[in-house]
Amino acid sequence: MGMSVPKSCFGYPLSIFFIVVNEFCERFSYYGMRALLILYFQRFLGWNDNLGTAIYHTFVALCYLTPILGALIADSWLGKFKTIVSLSVVYTIGQVVIAVSSINDLTDFNHDGTPDSISVHVALSMIGLVLIALGTGGIKPCVSAFGGDQFEEGQEKQRNRFFSIFYLAINAGSLLSTIITPMLRVQVCGIHSKQACYPLAFGVPAALMAVSLIVFVIGSGMYKKFKPQGNIMSKVARCIGFAIKNRIRHRSKKFPKREHWLDWASEKYDERLISQIKMVTRVMFLYIPLPMFWALFDQQGSRWTLQATTMSGKIGIIEIQPDQMQTVNAILIVIMVPIVDAVVYPLIAKCGLNFTSLKKMTVGMFLASMAFVAAAIVQVEIDKTLPVFPKGNEVQIKVLNIGNNNVTMSFPGTTVTCGPMSQTKEFMTFNVDNLSVNISSAGSPIAPVTHNFESGHRHTLLVWAPNNYQVVKDGLNQKPEKGRNGIRFVNAFGESFNVTMDGEVYNNVSSHNASEYLFFSSGTKSFTINSPEISQQCANEFKTSHLEFGSAFTYVITRKSDGCPEPRAFEDISPNTVSMALQIPQYFLLTCGEVVFSVTGLEFSYSQAPSNMKSVLQAGWLLTVAVGNIIVLIVAGAGQFSEQWAEYVLFAALLLVVCVIFAIMARFYTYINPTEIEAQFDKDDKEDYLEKSNQYPKLDSLSQTQM
Repeated sequence: MGMSVPKSCFGYPLSIFFIVVNEFCERFSYYGMRALLILYFQRFLGWNDNLGTAIYHTFVALCYLTPILGALIADSWLGKFKTIVSLSVVYTIGQVVIAVSSINDLTDFNHDGTPDSISVHVALSMIGLVLIALGTGGIKPCVSAFGGDQFEEGQEKQRNRFFSIFYLAINAGSLLSTIITPMLRVQVCGIHSKQACYPLAFGVPAALMAVSLIVFVIGSGMYKKFKPQGNIMSKVARCIGFAIKNRIRHRSKKFPKREHWLDWASEKYDERLISQIKMVTRVMFLYIPLPMFWALFDQQGSRWTLQATTMSGKIGIIEIQPDQMQTVNAILIVIMVPIVDAVVYPLIAKCGLNFTSLKKMTVGMFLASMAFVAAAIVQVEIDKTLPVFPKGNEVQIKVLNIGNNNVTMSFPGTTVTCGPMSQTKEFMTFNVDNLSVNISSAGSPIAPVTHNFESGHRHTLLVWAPNNYQVVKDGLNQKPEKGRNGIRFVNAFGESFNVTMDGEVYNNVSSHNASEYLFFSSGTKSFTINSPEISQQCANEFKTSHLEFGSAFTYVITRKSDGCPEPRAFEDISPNTVSMALQIPQYFLLTCGEVVFSVTGLEFSYSQAPSNMKSVLQAGWLLTVAVGNIIVLIVAGAGQFSEQWAEYVLFAALLLVVCVIFAIMARFYTYINPTEIEAQFDKDDKEDYLEKSNQYPKLDSLSQTQM
């Protein structure tokens, strides 16, 4: 094997630094692209929430299923180095393809700002995503194991620290990219029509992936590279299959029991392979409960972000968007990993506690479960502030008087009087079956309101003269989604008009009627009113008040005495009041859990694996993440909870149960040192060889492959 003497720096092999920079760029590329995906699906490809979410989770699961393929290629055919290089090329192509798929002008032949054949974009982006999943998944198990390979015997401490630095690089990359790529997305670009700049936002991750590949190749001369050792996976599978068949064949009492079920393969396979497979199966058995942790962990991107949309983003003087809350996890990781490594673990060791890898992982699961208890408590607080909407047979009505006289309305069991340009304080709830409404005002007869109210909906009763009224169905049965704000306009003019607000157009709002709601992000918006009735001298541009998160307003456009328009705002749904800062404790708990669970798990998988199966175990570890994502899809799909907090509690309880099971399994696990076991085999092989070489030369095919 062409191995140069490893150069070192701070007691670490120099090659490590290339691997860490490579990982940083690769994760920047992956998370930067992933941060945009769901919005790209909705806004550019025009998919609905459910389809977008399903494709998103499928993509994530695929990224964690392909590591098995990568491990196979690396361990049995190309070796880790060549696998990383060749799959990085596939990966870079995938990133470029998805960047190209988001170029609007690609199929926008008539330059109207929308693609003429959306299917081309969909096809390209799907091809891009498949290539990315192949690339990112394929190199995942190889990069961490390849990094571990760079250490000499007796550098366990540095190697453990390497896995922490490696994890830090992952999170630094994801943190920067989740902050930067959304900023790039909101730039406007385009050749013929200007719009949100997806090509730039996808293009930067593609460029970084290329950088990652170049950096990795530059370090080529310094790496310790091991030759691939034949098709390990199929050897393992054949050996296990033979052991099981052999055991079934000899199940009667007259055959002596063997110490381990794998020992039944000893007739056909050599002892070294059997003991290596034993190491792998013992670790794989421990992996069975782990997907539950990931099922909770990966909900930061879905459920927790949706929870943030029902909260207020004002924290002190800054205002954050719901999807920016995910960066809290990455920020905390960057702070926590060094603290845990340099302070917490040494302190625990000083107290004389033996805090083994598996104990750390148990604590990690417990903390993640507590994070979901915290999320449930926050959810209960949010639920207290949410408006009540009509259910079943109920309708809700509010009165909005857009005329100049007092109006009195009588409903079953209550009477309300509304002054000019005012509304009832809140929605009143009635049963649709015995609903009768009458309008009266001074000096005019009582007029009944004849309208078929739709049960389960909110209605606004617009009144402007004794018998002039209009019933408007609100169409809002929940808080506006994603923390946005619903705005609609009511026209108190004689003719219809158009309103343009922040690029959205309300067409033909007819006289004495209301438009549909359109939705806007937080901030102050300006709007223009266009109508033949408005004279040139009048101002027709206005500004809204500062919109917060999750509110809804009705703007009534009336005439001032000089005939110019004047907007009046009425609140339909009050903005979110619970601050997003309340999510920080759950993020903190989950992050602490992740630091002790994930970093430790990576390192544990590496340290307990025989030299020729390191990538196999890394792939097994990543497989638990894929299964976790699948669990989310199943639980969220099957258990349709009426209360969101109940779902959080269910997840917390499931993980607690799994945590107890894992703790019991961990009790019975004995730690091993694969290198020592293999060295013992080398020694035995050598002795056997010397003994037999006098009679006839026999070489053990496997001892060749030892480092």
